[in-house]
Amino acid sequence: MTQDPGSPIVVMGLMGSGKTSVARLLSAALGRVLRDSDPDMHERYGMSAAEMLRELGAEVLHDREAEHLREALALRPAPVIAAAASTIERPELREALQAAVVVVLDAPDEVLAERMLSSGHRPHFEKDLRAMLAKQRVRRGPLFAEVADLTFDVARHKPEEIAGRVLDSLGWTAIRPIGE
Repeated sequence: MTQDPGSPIVVMGLMGSGKTSVARLLSAALGRVLRDSDPDMHERYGMSAAEMLRELGAEVLHDREAEHLREALALRPAPVIAAAASTIERPELREALQAAVVVVLDAPDEVLAERMLSSGHRPHFEKDLRAMLAKQRVRRGPLFAEVADLTFDVARHKPEEIAGRVLDSLGWTAIRPIGE
């Protein structure tokens, strides 16, 4: 698989899949700007995704996440983007992703639920995280598969390995070694 080296790279997956870790490694290796929905939205709105969910509701949160991805996809030079999982549900964004390299990260629900507990910035839409993730997987899984250029199981591969395999698959050369 060879893509235009000027294409944006979008790292997607359910919460806890390690989007930020992999996107950060790719950004550094390629010398590209990183656009990550969580810190970018916190900087813009002064609230984490979890706070937006509690105070403003899911619709406002998801609208802001979609706006973030739209804006990031339009940037030039193209960045590496860690996109919120909710964005996959918007047909216009799935269409826009055709111009990007889309890397989808996944793992079993129990692995993702465990990772979600490690950070308070992630919104918990339900108390039972495994049940919440299972519902999101049913709704979003086929949509991720629709746009994915590359898919990795983060329970089996470390972020550094995933970043290296992405670059190898694309035939792109890192300007810095991965992980430095």
